Amino acid sequence: MKSAADSETKPASYSDCTGYRHYRPAICRDRPLLAACTSNAAATRTVTRHVWADARERTDANRLTSWGKAIYKRRKETVERSFADAKQLHGHRCARFRSQTRVACQCLLAAAAQNIKKIAMVLTRAPNPRPA
Repeated sequence: MKSAADSETKPASYSDCTGYRHYRPAICRDRPLLAACTSNAAATRTVTRHVWADARERTDANRLTSWGKAIYKRRKETVERSFADAKQLHGHRCARFRSQTRVACQCLLAAAAQNIKKIAMVLTRAPNPRPA
């Protein structure tokens, strides 16, 4: 439920069917935050932002920190390796079937095979002796 303070701080906008939010100063001409939208006297500027633009900005800010850079380096050891195995060993080089449902089933079977292999590796791993 929107409060009165919430409607005063956020400019009036509408979302289209492609996921973009349009802020038109003509809609919020009587609001106190018109100067934040435009300095044009005719209020003709339209600002367009995607609905997920805030999340994208937060993600980019996290990615550029030292922690984000360190974890991105590990991506090639984990995620990219998994995709490479799927491509080389589990038939992801080309699809065997010709419908979206059947290709999705092929991908799920390949992922299940990869998970079974990981479980088998964990179960057959020799336990590390504990130092005394």
